[in-house]
Amino acid sequence: MIKVNSYKSDNIYTYGLGATVAMEYLLKRRDAVKAVILHPGFRSVETIEKIKTICGNDIPISTEEKPFNILSKKDNCFVIAVIEKKKVELKDGNHMVLVNPSNCGNMGTIVRSCLGFGVEDLAIVGKTSADPFDPKTIRASMGACASVRIEVFDDFSDYQKRFPHNNLYPFMLDGSTKLQETTINKPFSLIMGNEATGLDPAFKNIGRPIRIEHSSNIDSLNITIAASIGLYEATKSCE
Repeated sequence: MIKVNSYKSDNIYTYGLGATVAMEYLLKRRDAVKAVILHPGFRSVETIEKIKTICGNDIPISTEEKPFNILSKKDNCFVIAVIEKKKVELKDGNHMVLVNPSNCGNMGTIVRSCLGFGVEDLAIVGKTSADPFDPKTIRASMGACASVRIEVFDDFSDYQKRFPHNNLYPFMLDGSTKLQETTINKPFSLIMGNEATGLDPAFKNIGRPIRIEHSSNIDSLNITIAASIGLYEATKSCE
C-alpha cells in the first residue's frame, strides 16, 4: 500500500478526499487512481460495494484511520483516493484562463463551473499560481478535476503561442465593453486575473477587454462568481 504523507506540490501523488470526489476519479480517471482508503467508521455499504466493484483486483483498497488524521480535518471524510499526478495538454477550442490565481478553493470552484458550462480546458498562468493538484483544489471541484484538462504555463505569452487563433477576452474592472453587449466568438479564451489584484493593465491591449456591470454598492465580484457569469454568457448560445 502506498504510504500517505501530507501533500506537497512536488509529491508524485495527490489525494481525492471524500466519497464523491473518489468516485468521480474512479469513474472518469480510473487509470490515475493507485489506491483507495476507507475510514473504519464508513458505514455506507452501497458506496463501499460500488468502490470495490470499480477497483476490482488491480486497485488496492485498505481500511485505516491514520491517513484521514494526516490529510483531512473534516469529520465527514470517509474515503480517500490516492491519485497519480499526470500532466495533460489542453486541446484546441474554448478555454478558461486563470492568471496568477492564489486560492485553491476558488480554483476548484471554477473548475466545476467550467465543466458545468462545457468548457473542459483550463489554463493556469504563472509560476507562483495555486496548485491545481492540491487536494483542496480537487475537493472544491467536487471531482470535476477528473474531467477538465488543466495545463500550467509559465507566462501568458507561452499560452498565446500555443493557441494563436483563440479570441481573447480579458475580464477587467475597466474593460472597454460590457459583457452583455459583447459577442464572444469561438474559439474563445476567457481570461481572469488574481483574486486580489486582477489582471495586469497590459491586458487592456490584448484581445477585447470586457467588464461585468454591477451596482456601485460593491467594488468587484468574487472571481468564482465572475468566472461563472462569463462562462454562462460565452456558452449560452451553444447547442
